[in-house]
Amino acid sequence: MTINFHDANNKQSYTTRAADKDWQALITKLLPNKEISHAADIGCGGGIYSKALSEMGIPKITGVDFSEAMLEGAKANCHDCEMINFKLGNAYNTGLRSDSYDLLLERALIHHLDDLPTCFSEAFRILNQSGTIIIQDRTPADCVLKGTDNHIRGYIFSIFPHLADLEVKRRYSSETVKEELNSAGFNSIHELKFWEIRKIYTSKNELLTDLRTRNGRSILHELSDNELEQLIGYIDSVLNCTGQIIEKDRWTIWVATKNRGRK
Repeated sequence: MTINFHDANNKQSYTTRAADKDWQALITKLLPNKEISHAADIGCGGGIYSKALSEMGIPKITGVDFSEAMLEGAKANCHDCEMINFKLGNAYNTGLRSDSYDLLLERALIHHLDDLPTCFSEAFRILNQSGTIIIQDRTPADCVLKGTDNHIRGYIFSIFPHLADLEVKRRYSSETVKEELNSAGFNSIHELKFWEIRKIYTSKNELLTDLRTRNGRSILHELSDNELEQLIGYIDSVLNCTGQIIEKDRWTIWVATKNRGRK
């Protein structure tokens, strides 16, 4: 069953971990000598990455999500971050002011969307004339990598290959993303691959317990409870780790700037 982002029971699903410091370092590196006064986190979910942006020293962050339940979780997660405010909206109609943001983050968002042109046009509208957009998502190629002691996600598709088909179908190719960014008016478009540390577990049992909650893993909501237990049993059997597990996922990141002379 597909995850219902509007269900109050899921409001903590995307609040139970912190963004890794390596992610923050990468984002900082992608913004050389650029002063960010106001950033927007579109599709902010539980506010994990809004909080990460604030920890990077950005003085004002606006998180936008289409789910009131997610925003409730985000506000609780970021209750001690006065520089963050949250707003109900969506990627097609954020409700944010035009030409007002230095940085726009869309992390793990676009695979939920079926209209990239409208999404990117809205992003172009709200960024200021020197603004930067950073998109982080998986391409089809990112989705089909085999499972390892670090790449736990790959094991899901080893045992349930039909989920790999579902996952690939909802992902955009890098070429499509770059073409739509260009069509929306962005320039200086480039991409990179990044193995992000998702979470560090002290033991295999801690990982298996986390999998059982489905937290932060929308793909697991496609499985029945019995199928989830089957997956957990499989991962338990193939992982030989006796100590700490560092779970990583591979992502594609696109960076682009607003072109002063277009649109």
